[in-house]
Amino acid sequence: MADPARAKRLAKRISTIVASAIEYEIKDPRLAGVTITDAKVTADLHDATLYYTVLGSTLEDEPDYAGAAAALESAKGVLRSKVGAGTGVRFTPTLAFARDTVPDAANRMEELLSRVKAADADLARVREGAVPAGEADPYRVTGAEDDRRSSAEDTGDDDRFDD
Repeated sequence: MADPARAKRLAKRISTIVASAIEYEIKDPRLAGVTITDAKVTADLHDATLYYTVLGSTLEDEPDYAGAAAALESAKGVLRSKVGAGTGVRFTPTLAFARDTVPDAANRMEELLSRVKAADADLARVREGAVPAGEADPYRVTGAEDDRRSSAEDTGDDDRFDD
């Protein structure tokens, strides 16, 4: 088993090498919007999983996830060779690519939060002129606290002075 710190350093180095190779060396147009977001290496340093996202060319354009996955799969051998040359480890880890779903989850959370804020604003607008149906505080009885104190003083049952 390898040191976990070494596995993290190797994962970071692998992600840097692969991202650089995708951006500058591999000329597949399907990889134009691919970004490596994270890398994980197993404890034995034999397998590496690289997480990627695909950016669309415009905001309305849906990213081509299938094309990017196929391009990464076809470039896997070249990328592994570059990782082997760039890391200098005895055994070059096998590479696996997984689509990073964190940006999609973050967008979904942003959408949900905006819907909740709109619902809160509607509720605040409705509450502005609202008044309670009955008394403002139906549980408060005026003078009851004073009555209890005077009866405790009369009987000598005040707990503060027990010895």
